[in-house]
Amino acid sequence: MKLIPARDSARLTAIENLYLSAFPAAERKPFSLLLEKQREGSVEILSLEEDGAFAGLAILVRLDDLVLLDYFAVSPGQRGRGIGGESLKLLNEHCRGSRFFLEIEDVGVPSDNAEQRRRRRAFYLRHGMTPLPFRVNLFGVQMELLSFGAPLTFDEYFRLYRDIFGASVAANVLPAGGTP
Repeated sequence: MKLIPARDSARLTAIENLYLSAFPAAERKPFSLLLEKQREGSVEILSLEEDGAFAGLAILVRLDDLVLLDYFAVSPGQRGRGIGGESLKLLNEHCRGSRFFLEIEDVGVPSDNAEQRRRRRAFYLRHGMTPLPFRVNLFGVQMELLSFGAPLTFDEYFRLYRDIFGASVAANVLPAGGTP
């Protein structure tokens, strides 16, 4: 398994196609914005590759020592083979020295995909991630944050969104049940 920076059109097309199919529209940033931020150096778009074949995507957002795993997906045909766990381990190593964290849909909120949310949370916990002590409302979706044991405050999390994506995006990032 390898993490390959996606800068060529073939990799970016494969990543964009998986991105559009794997994430609900309400949770996706415009792919063009992610590409722009990659050019600026604050976003890293990675292709997960197994034996030279596309296996998934990882999109990281970086600010100082913070690294948000903003999007992570394994291609449907590659699932169930351990690629997700192996990729998560590689991503953690790739981000060594940084506070590496991610958001998942809160399992405590009733939803049509409750079982999928529980499986996703169990996957991350099984691979060494732990819950952070706060939840957020991200564009109207309540999310739980997980890290590999690194501390993070809501103010630091909010600053990442504000500094990378601007005030208009950050206005949609709130502590669960409150205002910043």
